[in-house]
Amino acid sequence: MTLYGANRPPADDRPTVQVTAVTWPIEEPAPPAPVAPRRRRRLRLLVAVGGAAAILGAVAGVGAYAYAGDVPRGTTVLGAELGGRSRAEAVRQLQAELDRRSADLAKPFAVRVGERTVEVAPVEVGLAVDVPASVAAATDASAHLVKRLVGSRSVQPVVSVDVDRLHTALEKAAGDQSRKMTMPAITYTGTTPKVVYPKPGLGLDPRLSADAVRAGWLTGHPVTVPLVETNPATTREEVDRLVDELARPAVGAPVKLTTDKGSVSIPPKAIAKSLRFTADQSGKLTPKVDVKRLRTALGDDLSTIEVAPKNARMAISGGRPKVVDPGRPGQQLDNARLGRDLLAVLPEADGREVTGTLEPAQPKLTAEKLGSLGIKEKVSSFTTRFTGGLSSSRSQNIVTVAREVDGTVVLPGETFSLNGHTGERGYAQGYRDAPVILDGKLVPGVGGGTSQFTTTLFNATYYAGLEDVEHKPHSYWFDRYPAVIESTIFWPDLDFKFRNNTEHGLLIDTSHTSSTITVSIWSTKIYDSVKTEYGPRRNITTPRTIHLEPGPSCIPSNGINGFTQDAFRVIRKDGKVIKREKFTWRYDAEPRYVCGGQP
Repeated sequence: MTLYGANRPPADDRPTVQVTAVTWPIEEPAPPAPVAPRRRRRLRLLVAVGGAAAILGAVAGVGAYAYAGDVPRGTTVLGAELGGRSRAEAVRQLQAELDRRSADLAKPFAVRVGERTVEVAPVEVGLAVDVPASVAAATDASAHLVKRLVGSRSVQPVVSVDVDRLHTALEKAAGDQSRKMTMPAITYTGTTPKVVYPKPGLGLDPRLSADAVRAGWLTGHPVTVPLVETNPATTREEVDRLVDELARPAVGAPVKLTTDKGSVSIPPKAIAKSLRFTADQSGKLTPKVDVKRLRTALGDDLSTIEVAPKNARMAISGGRPKVVDPGRPGQQLDNARLGRDLLAVLPEADGREVTGTLEPAQPKLTAEKLGSLGIKEKVSSFTTRFTGGLSSSRSQNIVTVAREVDGTVVLPGETFSLNGHTGERGYAQGYRDAPVILDGKLVPGVGGGTSQFTTTLFNATYYAGLEDVEHKPHSYWFDRYPAVIESTIFWPDLDFKFRNNTEHGLLIDTSHTSSTITVSIWSTKIYDSVKTEYGPRRNITTPRTIHLEPGPSCIPSNGINGFTQDAFRVIRKDGKVIKREKFTWRYDAEPRYVCGGQP
C-alpha cells in the first residue's frame, strides 16, 4: 500500500495551476501626475476591491481543492485512500484493496462462545465487506474545510454476514453451555391444577452475535460472542396468580350452558380437559378454552341441543356412482363465542352460566358438490381371500371395518387416515378377538383381521396411482398378500394413510363374499396403467422351531421363510412411463411355533 506524507493528497489529485512569467521594467518609473482628491479616493477603492477579489479567488481555489470529489480528502477505509475521489473511483479503489487482501480475509478466525473457542471461516457464514455501503459511509464522513485540507480520518468498513448461517455455526460451539427456557405451564391431573414454573434460558442471541462478529472480524483479535440469559415473559408470580384466579376456580363447580333448544351442564372434568394454558415462544402463558376438546369431553350431551349436519352420500347403484342421500343442514353452537363466554365465567364462584348461540351448519359434502368432483368411473379394484367363512371372528372384523369405510369420499388434496376414520377398534365398536402378531408371535387380540382389510385398501389406492403417505408391511410374509405391497395396522400406533393427489374426488367402495374382501376406487381415470415389477428375493432365512406352553393363548404356526425384496410401481400415461417408485421390505423368518411337546 502506498503511503503519503501527512495531510498530503495523492499527486494525481492535486490541481495543476498554470503560471505565466512576467518581466518587470528595470528603469525607475516616472513619478505619478498629481491627482485630484476625488480621483485618488476612487483609485483607493479600486485597489481595495481588486485585493478583495484576489483574496476571494484564492479562497475559492482552496475550497475547490478541498471539496473536490465525493469522498472528503484524507479519508481512508481499511488503509485505502479514497479521499477526493468520485464514488465510482472510490469503489474501484476499495475493491482493489480487498482483492489484494483476499487471502487474509478468507482465513478462519477465532470466535469465543462462553468457555469455548471455535474457528469460523468467513465464506461459510457469508462474512464480507460491503464495498458500496462502505464507500457511502466514507462519503458521509463529516469534515470542515481546514480538516479536509490538513486532516485525515479512517472510516470503518461496513461488514455483512448471513445471520442464520452464523447462528448455526456458533450453536455447535455453544453446545451444552446453552439451556432452553423452561416454559411455564398449567395442566390438570383430574381437576387438580399442576404447575411448571418458568426458568431462564441461556443461549446465543443471533442479532448480538452478528453485531459482535461484524465489529471484531477485521481487528485481528479473537471475537467474543455473548451468551445471553433470557427469561420467559410469564413470571413465577404470574403463574401462581393464574392458578389462584382462574385454574382453581374454573373447576370449582359446573357451568350451565343454555340455548333456545335446552340446557347442558358442563362438569368440572370437561372444563379441566378443555381449559388450556399455552405458552408462546416468549414464554407468555395465555388461557383459552379448546372447544374441540370440550366437545369430545361432553360426548353425546350436546346432541340434546344440537342437530349435526349430514353429508350427502354416494354409492354404487346399477354399476354407476350415484348420489343416494342429499344430506341436510344442521344447527350447531357458535364455537368461537362459546369458548370466549365460557372463559369469562370460569373465574367466578357464582353466576356460572353461559348462553349458547345455535347457528346453521352446512354439511361438508352437498349433493351439488359431490356431483362436481368427477367421480364417474372405476379406477382400480383389489381383492384378497380369507378362510373360515363369515362366522369366524376374524372374518367379522374384516367385514366390520369394511362397512365403516364403505362410501367414504376423499376430496382432492385430502389425506385419508384409516385410524382417524374408524377411531379405536375395540369391543365397544363391535370388534372381536382374533389372532394378531404381538412380540413376534400370533396371539389372540381384539380386531385381528383388520390388517387384511388394510392391505386390500392399500393395494386399491396403490393401483389407482394415489400417493402413499404412511404404511408398514407385516413382520412376516403371508402368502394371501402380495409381497412388499401390503400393510398392517394397529390402534393407535400403526396407521395407514394415503393422499388424494389428483384434481378429482374419489369414492371408496367395499364389498365382500363369504371368502373375499374387495375395495374399489371410483374417480376419473388419469393413467393408462399402474403395474408392479418385482426384483428377486434375497437374504433368505429359514424359520426356527419354538415350543410354547399349551393353552388358549398358544397359536401354532408352520413357519415362513424370511427374505428381502424390491417392488417397483410403474405408472404409464400417454404411452410413456411417467413414474417408477421403489418399495423395499425385509421380512423376518416366522418361527415354527409348537404348542407343548418340548424336545
